[in-house]
Amino acid sequence: MMTQRGAVGSVVLTAVALTAGAWGAAAAPALATKPAASASHSKVTDNLYMSLGTFEEATSGEDLKVKAMIDRSDIDGVQVVVPWKALEGKKGEYKWSRLDNALKYLQERHKRLFVQVQDRFFDVAMQDANVPQYVKDEGGVAPTIDENPDNPTTHGAMVAQWNKGPRADFQALLKAMAAKFDGKLAGVNLPETAVEVDTKTDHTKYTSKSYIDAEIDNMSFGKKVFTKTQFIQYINFLPDDDDHKRMKEMFDLARDKGIGIGGPDTLPDRPYQMENSYKFLHEYKDSLPLVAMAVQEPDINAKDPKTGKPYTRERFTDFAHDYLGARQLFWTTEADWLQKPAA
Repeated sequence: MMTQRGAVGSVVLTAVALTAGAWGAAAAPALATKPAASASHSKVTDNLYMSLGTFEEATSGEDLKVKAMIDRSDIDGVQVVVPWKALEGKKGEYKWSRLDNALKYLQERHKRLFVQVQDRFFDVAMQDANVPQYVKDEGGVAPTIDENPDNPTTHGAMVAQWNKGPRADFQALLKAMAAKFDGKLAGVNLPETAVEVDTKTDHTKYTSKSYIDAEIDNMSFGKKVFTKTQFIQYINFLPDDDDHKRMKEMFDLARDKGIGIGGPDTLPDRPYQMENSYKFLHEYKDSLPLVAMAVQEPDINAKDPKTGKPYTRERFTDFAHDYLGARQLFWTTEADWLQKPAA
């Protein structure tokens, strides 16, 4: 399965279809949250997307390259990937100072902040999953395996959202976060749906049905508590959903409730992607309030089926905008155009 390799440490950039400077230094207005009969498909503009730790290294001056990228005239904001543990220590004791600092830094520069709340981690040992210790102690973490044919097999971990206890704790976090930041953040998103639990070693009673049910419950809950900030669910693949009935169910919910949809990889015309979420994004793009896609480091090295060569910036942007309806495009800092001065 295609996993979100940028979710733990690699730096990625975001593109938002809004003009630089439009946000102002005060709390920016939220994006539209109502389902639209004909969504706006204005051109895609570019914003930074990175782990919270990388953002802090940049803003402190430890990573001058990324700090300079934040200040580029063609960069409109930042999306940070924030692991659950960074926001909660002991159960119910939430920590907002790092997000407060990130928001203040960006608002002073007339840029916006998007936050991805991370509950799954790739290429890490179970004990190293970046979630509160109490979640681990209560058996709320499951082992995962990534058998993506493009990469060596890796093992990771994710919160067992299919169990009521961990899901209730996660939703309590979202509710508290909304109470603090709703209307101040530009967007909040949950990570990709592609998952493969290692059932040989799992003790959380995972089933593909209960997993998808939990994803649907979380995206519904997120939209319920974030009423001013745009709430977004990444969808790419679903386990045991060959007929795509469950994926259609998720897209129908997003359309009906005004939930944004995104994805962790932009790979134009790649058959596996085209047969899964891409066809739904294309079909639903005019009825979703927001579509957001990422171009991560493996994507820029992938070969374009049409040319046999790596994708170009224009190919990524045109496909994401024209076919998928994206107004946000999340770029890895390794993209060649970001190594050059802003035009």
